[in-house]
Amino acid sequence: MGWSVWVAIGAILASLVGVPAIAETTQPSVGPVTNLPMPRFVSLNASEINVRRGPGLAYRIDWVFRRDRLPVRVIDEYEGWRRIRDHEGEDGWVYHALISGRRTVLVTAPGAVLRPDPEGAPFGRACDTGQLPKEALACAEQGVVAALVACEAEWCRIETVGRVGWVPKAAIWGVGASEVFTD
Repeated sequence: MGWSVWVAIGAILASLVGVPAIAETTQPSVGPVTNLPMPRFVSLNASEINVRRGPGLAYRIDWVFRRDRLPVRVIDEYEGWRRIRDHEGEDGWVYHALISGRRTVLVTAPGAVLRPDPEGAPFGRACDTGQLPKEALACAEQGVVAALVACEAEWCRIETVGRVGWVPKAAIWGVGASEVFTD
C-alpha cells in the first residue's frame, strides 16, 4: 500500500476512537489551558526555577534557572505546567506560577545604545568604543534583562536601571519580529 492509503486509514481510525484530526491552519494557535496565544513570550517569576523533563513533579529536573525576570517563550501547555524555551533554544517544563505575563527582553547585542526615539540608523558598536553619540541615553550591555515597554516595526522601547530608551529589535531577544504594541 502507498503512503496516502496509510494516512487515510490512520485518519479513519483516529476519528473512530475520538482522536481529533490534525489540520493545518494559518491562524495563530492558542494554548489549550489558558486560551492565550501560542507561542508567547513571558518572564521568569522567581530567582530559582527547576526546569523539568516533563509536566509534573515526577519528572526529573534537567537544569535550574537562577535569574529572575529572564524572558522565555511558552511553547506548550499541560494542566498547570508550561513548556518554555530560552534564548539559547533549550526547553523544558515549569510550573505556571513561576512565570509571569510581565514582558522583559534580554539584550543580545554587545552593547545596545538606548536612544530617545526610534528613528535613524542604529549606532553600531558605539558602546564598545566609548564614543557615544550625544543623543544616546545609555548603553545596555549584552546579557542585561530589561522591561519591555513598547515596540514598533524595527525598534523597541525598554527600561533598565531607571533608563528608558529605544533599541533595535535585532539587539534584543524576547519579542516577536512582527510584534508591534504601545505602552
